[in-house]
Amino acid sequence: MSEKLLEISNLSVEYRTTDETVYAVNGIDLEIRRGKTLGLVGETGAGKTTTALSILRLLPDRTGRITSGSIRFDGEDLLTLPEDVIRHRIRGERIAMIFQDPMTSLNPVMTVGFQIAEAIRYHTDHLSKEQIEKRVEEVLELVGIQAERKKEYPHQFSGGMKQRVVIAMALSCEPDLLIADEPTTALDVTIQAQVLAIMDELRERLGMSMIMITHDLAIVAQTCDNVAVMYAGEIIENGTLEDVFTGDKHHPYTIGLFGAIPDLEHETERLSPIEGLMPDPANLPSGCAFAERCPYRMDICEKAHAAVYTDGTHRIACNLYADENNKGEA
Repeated sequence: MSEKLLEISNLSVEYRTTDETVYAVNGIDLEIRRGKTLGLVGETGAGKTTTALSILRLLPDRTGRITSGSIRFDGEDLLTLPEDVIRHRIRGERIAMIFQDPMTSLNPVMTVGFQIAEAIRYHTDHLSKEQIEKRVEEVLELVGIQAERKKEYPHQFSGGMKQRVVIAMALSCEPDLLIADEPTTALDVTIQAQVLAIMDELRERLGMSMIMITHDLAIVAQTCDNVAVMYAGEIIENGTLEDVFTGDKHHPYTIGLFGAIPDLEHETERLSPIEGLMPDPANLPSGCAFAERCPYRMDICEKAHAAVYTDGTHRIACNLYADENNKGEA
């Protein structure tokens, strides 16, 4: 059995309308090992959610297109499997997703117990009604919700409790891979910490792999083993948590992300935001997508894509380091 549970190679995704083509993901490579957590970091519009939806084959039918690449899960290319196999054998059963807003992820007119039971019933034909109900109670207890609350409706739960229900639903079939898309965005800091602790504990207990999609580097530091920084549809830096957080070299965008974090040890009047905006994904530049905002940009950055600097598990797509490693590739 391979240590790699998920391997994404040269994945490109476009959204096509009559007016324009949006180049959302552009030739990315990612891998997730069994039992490990990958943090996928970047600002809004970087392509993080599109990558997750591509894994689950949930792109919009009329506009979303995977134009190149492969997504191999446990040895199978998900992009070549029939839709009914994805629906019945992969999505929800082996790969589950926690969507961004728990308020809109739950049906307001059905009890939370019914909604969790529906997910279990869809993927397990052999369980009786009593066994399904028992499983519903087990997963609710697993996320710290009393079993008797299965008869209640979403509006009777707080935001943090709703998120726990969504997590329970995602874990109900004990998936091999959990994709958490900004799972704590709508929660206050205290509840956020509780939800993250629950997710981390459950990942350890169930032996799952996880993709944590976020723009919060503090969450990454707390929960992830590996990190991939995404910008304008490309992976511009990736490596282990230590590579990205304590390494000697970083992509200028990663440096900017760290510079925008408040430092409790040093007093300052203002934070240091990254100047400018991400380029329009429908009109990407021919060179480095970050060049317009980069304080270190060179002439070559505006003409050609960045070379890749490699140091063990650490990879940086930046011309600053192109000549420093003979493993770098154009």
